[in-house]
Amino acid sequence: MSTDQTVQPRLLKGFRDYLPGQMNARMKMISAIRNVYERYGFQPLDTPAMEYLVSLVGYGEENQKQLFRFRNPEDEEVALRFDLTVPLARVVAQYPEIPLPFRRYQVAPVWRADKPDPGRFREFLQFDLDSVGTPSMQADAEIIAGMHDTLRALGISNFRIRFSNRKILNSLLEFAGIERNMAHRVFRVLDKLDKVSIDEVAKELTTGRTDASGDRIKGVGLQEAQVEKIRRFLSLPGGERSIVLGNLASLLSGVASHEEAVKELATICDALAALGLSEDHVVLDPTIARGLDYYTGPVFEAVLTDAPEFGSVFGGGRYDGLVHRFLGREIPAVGASIGVDRLFAALQKLELVELVASTAQVIVTVMEPDRMEDYLRITSRLRTEGINTELYLGEERGLGKQLQYANRLGIPVALIIGGNEFESGEVTIKDLKLGAMLQEKKKEAGKDREEWLKLSKTVQVTVPEARLIQEIRRILGPKSGGVS
Repeated sequence: MSTDQTVQPRLLKGFRDYLPGQMNARMKMISAIRNVYERYGFQPLDTPAMEYLVSLVGYGEENQKQLFRFRNPEDEEVALRFDLTVPLARVVAQYPEIPLPFRRYQVAPVWRADKPDPGRFREFLQFDLDSVGTPSMQADAEIIAGMHDTLRALGISNFRIRFSNRKILNSLLEFAGIERNMAHRVFRVLDKLDKVSIDEVAKELTTGRTDASGDRIKGVGLQEAQVEKIRRFLSLPGGERSIVLGNLASLLSGVASHEEAVKELATICDALAALGLSEDHVVLDPTIARGLDYYTGPVFEAVLTDAPEFGSVFGGGRYDGLVHRFLGREIPAVGASIGVDRLFAALQKLELVELVASTAQVIVTVMEPDRMEDYLRITSRLRTEGINTELYLGEERGLGKQLQYANRLGIPVALIIGGNEFESGEVTIKDLKLGAMLQEKKKEAGKDREEWLKLSKTVQVTVPEARLIQEIRRILGPKSGGVS
């Protein structure tokens, strides 16, 4: 390519860039999640983006269609991972020295060759936590507790975690006299209950229905008597977990297979009570039909009640058969996954994240370019004290332009040192965040004028250089870091 040719800057379909403001907020969110997982004793793990194709096939027709497949330089068939759970199963099988139970967390991108639509991307970030090697239902309860504590740590107060057991749905088939080979078709219809009414679900289970766009959806072909039994199941009243469990056991009492599922759910309910998880946030909902391709026992998902349009932002379940493909024997496992991008979008909608472009807490403005060594010395001192500091190295020399630059990046504090300050051994510190807030307050004609005048005097202070660190820490607050 000749040097006078230019390349049009553009993104691949289904991919996106994250600019600094978004990245800072996402990394803060990820840090909060990681702190919760480590408090539970989960260990970090990372795996390659690419696996042998044979490792990633066999997990449902939909996943097969979504694989990005390649041939590597050795002419071997490989693919980008579509989730983080299959690589985890491969790791457990490949490293027998890992002590079980293996409690791991992982945050990493995954790739699915979906059709790019608004809000649907081909590369996205997942954050998983899993316990591998224990059949204990207390492990399932701990995953639910981790989901609960994660959402609380992110500042979300209104959410609901629903849980059930895949084995309950298997018992429902027996209760309604439905052949097992119909399971996936029936459960996929039941999974639409969040979007359509129970009457519409009933139509789709029998002869079919017409959706809101006018398209005809083919029916599953069940008999009315079978659908009536499903209706009875779906109409079980909600409420306290123990009451739901009792109603469920009563309805399915004639089905031999229900006892194991009910017993597992009862154990989880007892554990959740011991962990102090309220009935308001964690509910037993037998109608959940998720992860049909590999969940084998309890399943769970979280929705934000103030942002229901985002659907499930956190979900998982027990997948005791996943490691079997690598070892030829079952190893029990349970886990959950956050769709980081979906949850982040929900947090933005709920105004629980702030998009700040800079990581700096302080900007050192440059008023006297010939004294750059002094500016470097002061900048170094701030950084040594643990205060994130940017020295302005742009070409603007006017103070106003430099402060505009800091405001655009969201830097909260500016250090102003010109000839007079150098001569007197003083520094001027400007609280840019407070200044911006007062400008907004000033627009409120006449309101709290006395308070505004009082605060405006504190926006900018001049102190001896010896008090520089102390004053900056006072402005930044107790979480400003550094050595105390």
